[in-house]
This record gives sequence, C-alpha cells and structure tokens, in this order.
Amino acid sequence: MNASSVWHTPGHTGRYRGRVFAARERLAGEHADLRDAQQRVLTDLVGFNASTTFGRKHDFGRTLTMDDFRSAVPVRDYSDHAPLIERTAAGERNLLSADAPAVYFTSSGSTGAHKKVPVTPRFMKTTFMPFYFAAWAPLIEHFPDVLDRPDAVLNLKHDPLGAPPTTADGRPHVGASQVDFGARFGEPLSAEPGTGAPWAALAVPTDPGDHLERAYLRLRLAVQSDVRCLIGINPAMIAAVPYQLNLWWPRIVKEVRDGTLGGLPHRDPDPGRAAELEQLAEYFGTVRPAHVWPRMRALFCWTTGVASLYLPALREEFGSGVTVLPAPVAASEGPVGVALDRHASAGSLVASASVYEFVPADQDLAPDSATLLPHELEAGHDYHVIFSHVGGLYRYAVGDVVRVVDTAGGVPRVEYAGRGGRSDAVGERLRDAEVVRALHTALGAGGLGLHNVACRVEPAADDTAHYVFAIAPRSSWHERETARFTAALDCSLAAESAGYAKARAAGLLGGPAVRLLDAEAFARDWNEAVGTGIRPTQVKDRLFRQDAALWDRLTAPQRA
Repeated sequence: MNASSVWHTPGHTGRYRGRVFAARERLAGEHADLRDAQQRVLTDLVGFNASTTFGRKHDFGRTLTMDDFRSAVPVRDYSDHAPLIERTAAGERNLLSADAPAVYFTSSGSTGAHKKVPVTPRFMKTTFMPFYFAAWAPLIEHFPDVLDRPDAVLNLKHDPLGAPPTTADGRPHVGASQVDFGARFGEPLSAEPGTGAPWAALAVPTDPGDHLERAYLRLRLAVQSDVRCLIGINPAMIAAVPYQLNLWWPRIVKEVRDGTLGGLPHRDPDPGRAAELEQLAEYFGTVRPAHVWPRMRALFCWTTGVASLYLPALREEFGSGVTVLPAPVAASEGPVGVALDRHASAGSLVASASVYEFVPADQDLAPDSATLLPHELEAGHDYHVIFSHVGGLYRYAVGDVVRVVDTAGGVPRVEYAGRGGRSDAVGERLRDAEVVRALHTALGAGGLGLHNVACRVEPAADDTAHYVFAIAPRSSWHERETARFTAALDCSLAAESAGYAKARAAGLLGGPAVRLLDAEAFARDWNEAVGTGIRPTQVKDRLFRQDAALWDRLTAPQRA
C-alpha cells in the first residue's frame, strides 16, 4: 500500500497518532540519563560494525569508551567517507556498515556535487524512525484537525518518484522526501501528513524534472481544499507560495473553472469556486494564502538562520493566528535535534540516535580537533556538530553549526545557527550566525523588515574589500533609513565578530553597502533556480553568495 492510499484506510489516523506520541515519550524517557544513552549508542555502533573494513582498521573490537573512540577515529567529513561509500554503491559490502544500504539519500554538498548517503535498515530502525515520528507530535497534539482529512495538509516537500535513479548496486539514490518508507522499510505508519491528499500523486503525466510544473499542479488542486497546514521543512519553499499563487493565478482560476489539470480533463468544472477566487483577487488587489485558505492553522519548517529574519512577517501572509512550528534540526546524514514541545526554534538533542560531539564554532575543524560531549555544552554558545551512528558515518562533521538554547529533560536543546563555513576575504572570518544576529540587531534598531537578504564581498571604490548586502525590503526604505541601517549593521557585525572588527580597524575592510531589490526578487530567484532542475527542497536560503552568476541572477532588474 502506497503513502497516498494508507491515509484512507479505516483507523489509520488513530494508529498514526498513537505511534507519534509513543515515539515522543520514548525519546523523552531515553533522555533522562544523557551519558548512559550516549554510551549505549556507542556500544551498539562499534559492536554492530566491528567486523567491517572500517571497524577492523579502527579497532572497533577494542573500543569501549568515548576516549577510545576519539583516539581511534579522526574527525572526518563526507570526502573522507566517500571512497568507501562509492565502493559500497558499486556493490561491495561490509565496508562501513555490516548492514547493506537499502537506499542512498541525496544531498547537495558545498561544491554542488550530490552526496550519496547510505541508508541501512538498522540506521532507519535505531536512528531515523524514532526521531522522525516524534517530530510530528507538537503539530498533531496542538492542531489535531490537520489529520481530520487527507487534504487538510499541503506537504510541499513530498515528491515521490515512480522510477527513481539508482546507484550501480541498484539502490535508489533520491531525496529523503522521495522515499516511501512504508514500502522500502516496512513502516506503514511512516507516511507523513499530507501524503494522502489528492495532489500527493499527480493524476496527469509530468516530467519528473519539471519541478515548477509539479508545484503548479499541486497548488492548482489545493486551492479547492480547506488546507489547514503547510509542511515545507525548507522555509524557502513556504516563502515561495505567495509569489507562486500570484504568478500562476490566471491559469489556476481558469483550470478550476474548466475542471482541468495541466490542460487535461480532471474533475467536474467548478465555476463557483473559480468565481470566489476571482473575487478575492479583485477585492484585495493581490492573492494571499490567507485569502485562499482562511482556516490555515500551522506552518512546519525550519525557523532559524536567515529564515528567522523573514518568517514573522511571512506568517502573516498565511493568517494572523497561524503558528510556525520548527522542523527538526537534521541533515540527510542524520538527526541532531527534534522539538518535543512548541518551542519556537529549538529541539532536544536526539541522544539515542547518534554519538554526538561538538567543537566551538569559532575554531576550525581538523582531524584532531578536541571535542566536547553533550553534557559539556553551554547555553548561548555556537558549536560545529559531529556525529557517529550505526549506519556507517563515524565522527562525521556534517557542516552545520548549532546554538545551544538551554537544557530540557536532561539534554541540551539546540537550534540551527548556520553553515559551518566562513566568509573570509581579508581575515574577517564571518559566520552565518554572526551575520544573522547582526542583521536582527540592525533591523530592530530601525523598525525595518525584509523578505530576504544575501551578501557578498566586492571591491569598493578605493579597491578595499567590503560587504554588499542585497535586501528585498518588506516596505520602501527611505534613504535616511537605509543609511542608518547600514551604519547599525557595521557596528553590529563588529560586535558579533572579532575578526570583522579587527579587519575594519586595520583598514583592510571597508564599511558595508546596501543594495535594495524589489520585493519579489528572492522569490523570483528561487523560482528560477528550481526552473534549472534543482529539487525545491535543495534550493535553500544562502546568505553568502560569492558566485558572480548567481549574484547577478538575484540582483538583475525585474524584467517588464
């Protein structure tokens, strides 16, 4: 039974609720003794994989403690794991994990190349599924009506493939949102909310690579439903919806009136709903999701990083009473934190999923980096994330930075703070998190808002490097407001980053400049990126945009 049909079986919703709440309770119980939970994970992963090529090389059979593990295995990134992953994908076995991968998750690395993340049945059972089910608990606990009907949720990330690409060993190589966990891993309750909606499996033929057309078809169908929740995970996908509704509005209304989908007959014509939609646009002069779906309750996506700058205002596009719930702090390679309550940004460390280590974010990662364990973290500090799990990733530097918010239920609660890389033209060593915090301060000082922001280093008139910030303001900024914001941003960057302050004081770095764009610039750029064939889940907010072609695409004047 596929994900679309399982939601229509009698009793499924009740069974799903029970599984989700049980997973949350189990995680909370396992978190009661953080150090014991971490030791159990370490003992399991080295014992299960001791006979593998990697396990034998790194003496897993004699690895009993975290000190043993840290001595035996250096800190590693994807490139260090890649040779054994590629051999596994070519058909060799027992290299990284004693379990053969059932699928490979795809993930875009910093170079743009697609990673192959091996996903084994044991990883899914012990690492992935417990956090995956628990992640939905706050949504369905506080907004139970989102499960009342299969079409109450518009799940933007769900995009199944009928014929997925495969690696040489015949395993699918796809995004996590493209895997049917029920069919692949025997988890019939794993189908997410919204995967039983009429648009979950499109009823007309489409090119699997034409992501914009597929997004259009889903929106066209969803305007005829009483949608209560949007699931995006990637907040840029949710931010694109108001723009897409307006972009495609005439076509949507026509197809609703005619009963077509993608120009093909689909259902009975609905001139009444088409007239309602036309009247909304005429009355308000624009189309907002709040008009189309007036009973919207919740958005589910990442709420930190660059998104924290625009989500409060974006939420209003969907309705004044809409709640934004944070998606898990996780990567394709594995989970880090999952919200077990309605905290606006942070999730509890998933202590039973992986062995976690951390390095202060101001330090550069190296194979011999000294690491901190979860119980050694301090609230209010940023850290690089390193994890190890039974699926075959060991002391893996995932490339993300998290900020510790507090401790709850015995474990640290963390929020995503940004990528682990730096922008470093003249020694300023700026991180995503520092720039986002500086932007919050400067915007707040002037009472300003934005749709999105990006920056890059450019030479100033005197050939001194300086940062140029491309900003799509929510309302017009007057010249004096822009000047005050620019000065405040300069001061805030210096306060957040000692490297920036030092470079400015030494005259190596000039003051920042602001380039104001039209309100739709970032949404238009996002659509154009998706139009090149990149899956929407992978077109994320990027603060530092040094690539000249991508910068020019973003900042190009709007075509008439």
